[in-house]
Parts: sequence; structure tokens; C-alpha cells
Amino acid sequence: MMMNAEALLEVVSYTEHKAEIQHIRREVFITEQGIPESLEWDDFETSSWHVLAYTNGKPVATGRLQPDGKITRIAVLKSARKQGLATRILQSLLSLAEQHAIKSLYLNAQTSAVGLYEKHGFTRHGEVFDEGGIDHVRMQRL
Repeated sequence: MMMNAEALLEVVSYTEHKAEIQHIRREVFITEQGIPESLEWDDFETSSWHVLAYTNGKPVATGRLQPDGKITRIAVLKSARKQGLATRILQSLLSLAEQHAIKSLYLNAQTSAVGLYEKHGFTRHGEVFDEGGIDHVRMQRL
């Protein structure tokens, strides 16, 4: 476990950091959570802003912001959890949205993560729905 190591966050290009981003998301979403690989990769990869978190020089967490204001794919490797990295990734994505004048943000939150998003001004909209075999709820921040 990588305790007390200060994580470095960086906004990165998907094209240049594809291997690191895919490794983290494959581990978390496909291997751990059983999401079908066909649902993980989409047409927004290259047009989105991606954030990578590094601990001891190794990529351990990621997330992305789509140009339409959708925050997606926040993932933290098991070995780096419980250190506030999901919160730091989210804060970084919110800063990116502000820098790019994206006023309305939305996401599909796994129900287990609703509290994280509520702490950052997101509110639930609509009913719980299934996405990739996991319960999600739509959340917005205006």
C-alpha cells in the first residue's frame, strides 16, 4: 500500500498517455467491476481532457472531462485508494471546466460514489439506472 506518498496530478493528452489511462481503467472498471470492455472505450477519448495522478512516479488514478461538460471515468487503483485521490481528480476536472468556461456539468455516478459528488455541488436527477451492470444515478452541477 502506498501510504503517505504525495500524489502528483497532471492534465495529459490521451494520445500520449493512452497506455497508462487504459491500464488504470481496465484494472478498475473491466477487471474489478466487470464492465464489458466494449462499453469502456468511446469516441470521446481524444476530444476529452484527461487527468492522471502519479504516486512514486507511477500512474495510479485517472478521470476525464468531455467537451460537453460530462465528467467520466474517475478510477483509482486499489493500492492507491483511501488517500483522497478521487476527490483530487474531481477537483482537477472541475478546475478544467472552469478554465474552459464549461458552466453546466453532469455525470452518471455509481450509487456508491454519490456522496463524493454531492460534496462538490452535484445534485441527483432522476431514478437509479443500470449502466454496465452497476447502479448509477444522473447528477448535475449548474
